Amino acid sequence: MTESLLKEIALLIEPVLAEMGIDLVDMEFLSGQGRRVLRIYADRPTGINLDDCAMVSREIGNLLDVKDLLQHHYVLEVSSPGLNRPLKREKDFLRAIGRKVKVKTAVPLKGRRNFSGVLQSFENGTLQLKLDDTVVQIPEESVKMANLVFDFED
Repeated sequence: MTESLLKEIALLIEPVLAEMGIDLVDMEFLSGQGRRVLRIYADRPTGINLDDCAMVSREIGNLLDVKDLLQHHYVLEVSSPGLNRPLKREKDFLRAIGRKVKVKTAVPLKGRRNFSGVLQSFENGTLQLKLDDTVVQIPEESVKMANLVFDFED
């Protein structure tokens, strides 16, 4: 499945999720062993439970069937993004301020590509990440992957 189709699906389902008070966190299309899976990660500020996932699956499944965007048979899965959720959009980074995150950059910054620290701020498309003894600034366009790091000690 192409990125453009995933973007088209996101544009279709985000308003429906918003009406339910639920955010689209991420989507992925997996294919293997003769099976195709469209996995949707959804959440809300108070958290998402199994009943919410079932409700989203029904609503989104019906919408995708009516719009017929996917030409092949597929399985729809709706899930919580989990404790180490991905950070992809501005609102994800803003919610993560003050929390520990792990960031991998597409190209090395200051000789490294992997950073882990507390997200201090996200302004003008730049993350300020406090490492042990320093603060690094990472432009959002340099971020290849970013995730929350859940600390069981907190």
